[in-house]
Amino acid sequence: MLDFRDISVHYGLQDVLTDVSFRVNKGERVGVVGPNGSGKSTLFKIILGELSTDHGELVIEEKPTIGSTRQHPEPDTPEETLLEYAIRGVPGFCELEAKMKTLEARLDAGETAVLKEYGEVQTEFEHLGGYDLETRVKVALGGLGFSVEEFAKPFASFSGGWRMRAELSRVLASEPDLLLLDEPSNYLDLPAVEWLQRYLKLYRGTLMLISHDRYLLKSLTDIIVEVDAGTCTRYEGDLDWYMREREVRYQHLLAAKENQDRHREQLQRFVDRFRAQATKAAQAQSRQKLIDKIDEQKIVLPKRYTRSGRLRLAEPPPSGVEMFRCENLCFSYDGTRNVLHDVTFNISRGDKVALIGYNGLGKTTLMRIIAGARQPTSGKAVLGHNVVCGYLSQEFAETIPPDLSVYRNAKNAIPPGMNEKNFRNQLGAFGFDENDVEKPAGVLSGGEKIRLAFLRLFLQCPNFLLLDEPTTHLDLDGRRLLQDALQKYKGTVLLVSHDIEFVRAVATSIIEITREGVRSFPGDYDYYCEKTAQQERPAAVSAPAQSVAASAKPTSKELRQQRAAERAKIAPRVKELKKRVETAERKLEELQAALDKASEELFNPKPTTDFAEANRQVRTIQFEIDRYTADWEEAATELETLTAAKE
Repeated sequence: MLDFRDISVHYGLQDVLTDVSFRVNKGERVGVVGPNGSGKSTLFKIILGELSTDHGELVIEEKPTIGSTRQHPEPDTPEETLLEYAIRGVPGFCELEAKMKTLEARLDAGETAVLKEYGEVQTEFEHLGGYDLETRVKVALGGLGFSVEEFAKPFASFSGGWRMRAELSRVLASEPDLLLLDEPSNYLDLPAVEWLQRYLKLYRGTLMLISHDRYLLKSLTDIIVEVDAGTCTRYEGDLDWYMREREVRYQHLLAAKENQDRHREQLQRFVDRFRAQATKAAQAQSRQKLIDKIDEQKIVLPKRYTRSGRLRLAEPPPSGVEMFRCENLCFSYDGTRNVLHDVTFNISRGDKVALIGYNGLGKTTLMRIIAGARQPTSGKAVLGHNVVCGYLSQEFAETIPPDLSVYRNAKNAIPPGMNEKNFRNQLGAFGFDENDVEKPAGVLSGGEKIRLAFLRLFLQCPNFLLLDEPTTHLDLDGRRLLQDALQKYKGTVLLVSHDIEFVRAVATSIIEITREGVRSFPGDYDYYCEKTAQQERPAAVSAPAQSVAASAKPTSKELRQQRAAERAKIAPRVKELKKRVETAERKLEELQAALDKASEELFNPKPTTDFAEANRQVRTIQFEIDRYTADWEEAATELETLTAAKE
């Protein structure tokens, strides 16, 4: 489908891509990985025609429809709603719909000559999925966190992050042949990432995914393309295979570079020694040509190795057992609507807690309250004995002055009394040597910036880390570096992250914020997923009383009484579900008959047929069929479970 042939791209004096050649075949699911700034997004710009190459060509076969997200989505008009914006994103839909309306008007006027053209346009509209497009768009919007009430709100009223979600929903609903996604999880929370993963699992086209999210890469891609040091390397396997294979390739590359450097050094010594001697001048000149040839074909190591570092977190100072406790905590920005309501939980020393939930439910606000940047409107928020918070906000990269050096940025954060030797030791502990300390912060990579942010944080000697989206600016290796450091850290951590693999590896307990309230789970992320899945299934049978000793077996009479009580308890629900199933089945029969009648009128029109009205009727009926089908499936599944339990 896509054939990159010797492509080179230069930005000024910087070589972004050099003689890049690889192929993406139809139906493949490709993960595009590499350090930040290595040229991953440049590949997408070339595919979309937004950037021309300095050398080489890209051959796109079969003229596929291409779906991709824009960086700055804007509405067509100030009044355009969220739903209208999402629907408008499907290529060709609005044009086909307008053409159908024009032809319908001409048919209504008696121009039967356009009947054939109308049939062709209608067929194309159906092939595009026009009749169920609105349903697909609503499913995508709901999965990405939008409520039904927000569908009718003006698109212009949403913030940048929510606009990007809407942009993603319109691309997913269009079901293109080739889907290009550039860091789709950046603006998503954990529930939305989980939904996106399930949605993309069912996508049947060709997928190219730029991401540092290991969960998405592992579950969605089976081919990896690494972009690094101006080259693109295709790995014929999934992320785990790539991680192993790249180490093998690197060792071969490192050995080849060492041999090349050794050979060049020998040649250079000969040239330096004999270039001034007339008898050896010809030989020296010959060796100089070899040196020039080696320089032209110089082996370059990937950036991820030349710019890798370490992150060693210091031992936390002592504190009490209880790190934080809140009771009936409420918070409101405007004094009328609570962002947080009746929040109660506690965090103990050594806990590593992940705070999860949809965006907008107060995760960052709660972090700021714990850090002391905000005060609760009501209720209690209490830090434990000798607890020192270290808060890393989402905007940590913006809080580091870019024009100051690494040394000066860190120096400005040291507490009174720290001597220069200890300060230098801290610089080294976070991977900054004498070559790094004078770098301006503005030229640092994402991984280097987060090491600098953690250095500034730990100079304050915290024992309770509050980390709000710490992985946002990190590539694969940076995330693993931070993950390993936090796993070894002996202090207490409360973190918010949309990286599921990161949460799964670090968190030992979960606090979930929902619209209904706050729930605590005393286990890792897999435990949380297991428990929430159980809670979402209908509770067919009440759990046995835990206080009854294992040896005390109920009598036959007691068992009969228990079963009777359970049947009586679920009987009203069974009756309600049966009624829902019967109603849904009856409505589906009526709607199917109405759809057949409406479709018959479209396929066999009469001179008096109102095509616009008939099409609107078909769309309305199809939407109602989808709604009642979903209701029937939900009720029938729960009824089957309860009936089995009753028996």
